[in-house]
Amino acid sequence: MLYREALNLALDHAMEHDPRVVILGEDVGFYGGNYKVTEGLYVKYGPKRVIDTPIAENSIVGTAIGMAMMGLRPVAEIMTANFAMLAMDQIVNQMAKLRYMSGGKVFLPMVVRMPQGVAKQLAAQHSQSLEHMFASVPGLYVFCASDSISAYHGLLYAIRLDDPVIFLEHVLLYSMDFPFQKVENFDPFKARVLKEGKDITVVSYLKMVHDVLKACEWLEKEGISCEVIDLVSLRPIDFETIYHSVKKTKRLVVVYEAPKTCGFGAEISARVSEELFYFLDAPPLRIAGEEVPIPYNRKLELMAIPTPEKIYQQILSWGKRHGL
Repeated sequence: MLYREALNLALDHAMEHDPRVVILGEDVGFYGGNYKVTEGLYVKYGPKRVIDTPIAENSIVGTAIGMAMMGLRPVAEIMTANFAMLAMDQIVNQMAKLRYMSGGKVFLPMVVRMPQGVAKQLAAQHSQSLEHMFASVPGLYVFCASDSISAYHGLLYAIRLDDPVIFLEHVLLYSMDFPFQKVENFDPFKARVLKEGKDITVVSYLKMVHDVLKACEWLEKEGISCEVIDLVSLRPIDFETIYHSVKKTKRLVVVYEAPKTCGFGAEISARVSEELFYFLDAPPLRIAGEEVPIPYNRKLELMAIPTPEKIYQQILSWGKRHGL
């Protein structure tokens, strides 16, 4: 199933079973969404449940907050995480705070969906990975979907929660076809071990998961066995699964698309270093984007982010320096 079709199916099933679920955002209705995630839902559920909004991200999220406070279960779409900067006042100061500041009396069962990451030549203002910003805010859950299974089950789970969720997608995954199946009791708070291994634990999320898996295929030919973990939830993080793996492999690599400085991988590597220092046979390795705004030029764009080839070379070099 295509990634975007899995998201569409989750929305359809949520709306079919709960009349309180509504969708709002730019072009989500008549045009079916810029990435076709909401295609067909406007015709099926009508303009009162699939609501086209003006180009006003702060108002989209603010309206969704009001809807959630009054008993609906809104799913707000922001066209890209880059534009979510315009809604950060509502996300950080209202959405993340109201349930806590009301002593639990105000419920906010709402989801804000958005794609992020580097696509192909969308330039600096449309190519950012901003998960570290959202994951640093107490009061929010932050989920991310790397394939059709986590897209469908993760989004459905998020819609049914009584707390606000930031749901991150990757712009290059929408048209990708992944194996799909219904999973009983899918828990997005639990990280997924996509590949077992004995030498290195490699932690990633979103599109980078697939680049990591490709690199690990090549590393197997070099005699290096990697265990690959897809986080699924970025807040909270399932450290139990990570710790269990690192205790086995004694080595940690974290791969993410954003620049290394203050990136999400810093939190993973710091926690592992703090908690499992004496289990480690090597210092954790972070493989991340370069310290530049993403260039428009395609060759420079690829130089600015991790690729399967870079991941392979960096892990291979690092492994040889540390006993593999």
